Amino acid sequence: MDERSRKTKLKMESPASYRILVEGALDKSWSDRLSGLEITVNTEDKDFVVTKLWGELLDQAALVGVLNALYDLHNPLISVDLLDDDGGSTISAQVYRSMEA
Repeated sequence: MDERSRKTKLKMESPASYRILVEGALDKSWSDRLSGLEITVNTEDKDFVVTKLWGELLDQAALVGVLNALYDLHNPLISVDLLDDDGGSTISAQVYRSMEA
């Protein structure tokens, strides 16, 4: 167990809040199928549309379920962030980041 895990007291079976960014537009109607996460689509850059999903998930199994659903929808993953109680990022697991023009 690393220092950050001990500080956050993160457990696989505990609820936690996450922010997930994926490339592409995801309709808000998918919220129920994605464990009730809030969905916001940023279309400011027409060449690189990003969907943000955020909210609390029951446990990390629910997180895996959401990530698998996004994979099945063919939305490339940009990042997954564990959020603290104030909505700020505590641990960033940068999976993919490409903002090149």
